[in-house]
Amino acid sequence: MKSYLKYLKGDPVIWVISLILLSFSLVTVYSFVPILVKMEGGSPIQYLYKHFIYVLIGFFAMYWIHLRDSKYFSQLAKLGFYLAVILLVYTLLFGSKINDAGRWIRIPFIGLTFQSSDFAKVAIIVYLSRLLIKYQDDLNDWRNGVFHVFWPPALICVLIVKDNFSTAALLFMICIIILFIGKMPIKKLLLINTGIILVGIMAVGIHKAAPALNILPRYQTWENRIFNKLDDDKDIVSNAQALNARLAINNGSVFGQGVGDGKLKEYIPEAYADFYYSSFVEEFGSFSAVLLVLLYLILLYRIIRVGLNAEKLFETYVCLGIGTLLLTQVSVNMLVCTGVFPVTGQNMPLLAMGGSALIMACVSIGIVQSIAYNQQKKSKTKTDNSFDAL
Repeated sequence: MKSYLKYLKGDPVIWVISLILLSFSLVTVYSFVPILVKMEGGSPIQYLYKHFIYVLIGFFAMYWIHLRDSKYFSQLAKLGFYLAVILLVYTLLFGSKINDAGRWIRIPFIGLTFQSSDFAKVAIIVYLSRLLIKYQDDLNDWRNGVFHVFWPPALICVLIVKDNFSTAALLFMICIIILFIGKMPIKKLLLINTGIILVGIMAVGIHKAAPALNILPRYQTWENRIFNKLDDDKDIVSNAQALNARLAINNGSVFGQGVGDGKLKEYIPEAYADFYYSSFVEEFGSFSAVLLVLLYLILLYRIIRVGLNAEKLFETYVCLGIGTLLLTQVSVNMLVCTGVFPVTGQNMPLLAMGGSALIMACVSIGIVQSIAYNQQKKSKTKTDNSFDAL
């Protein structure tokens, strides 16, 4: 392992965990796709091959990015933000619809789809980190500081919310956490949150008063998911997928049913993505689930460590934002599968099947590793200079 890791710079623990998760995803995707085969045809081998291509793209993206100087991320942050806005607007106007939600851009000629919000999440974290540095002395001033820092994440969330409320809400929460870490006054954060809640209530009111305007086309879906969660024991038909997810976890017991032997995964939509954790526990058991949680927690710890060791505040904000994003996605997937949260579309980073989500998770890890590698080079330079002085 050491002979291979010498080519991988940055934090070795992050590399080991990332490679373990990416490799293990090949096993689980092959095992968890029977429901997809049943609904869309094809064979497990076809989906495994497609996922393998995404894993290769993700790994090489992570490897290429981690060798770049971390100073370029700040320089390219604004370009990334505007590109994210363009992609989201294009998705709103011309996006391909899957499950009644227009979240995807279909890539010409190759037939693959890309979810623009996956790119936007990483882009806005990097850009917001840059803005916090630029306006760090004006965060008490609404006009000259707060407005400039707040409107980019607000715009991204508004463009996402129409077809993906959960992603918009989680991304907004992550941005608020970054703003808090960036020392924006708590009073201003509370006022911003209050304003967003009031705007949301007004939007719902307008939608209900004038449904013909259809300003919230997926509102009924959001409402159904919330009320179904509240009445999940009464309405078995509407909550079949959530109940099957919990039954799968119960069926897994301590050591699981074994790879490929899970039964309820064949009745859970998105068993390979949104309900990944349920399928995982059914086949590998609660003991393996605890190990999986530990892997993610160690990954988060190492990302935070890289961020806190950074010399530049921009790099600290980026690492903490990426760590929060990954942990949030993991937590929501688990909480949905265990019935704590209403059904929503957040998969497991580096594990679940999904092209753009997997690639952007790898890109975000690559950014962290670039920052870690930059720290290593500076530390080596200081050590060499110390020896030269002697």
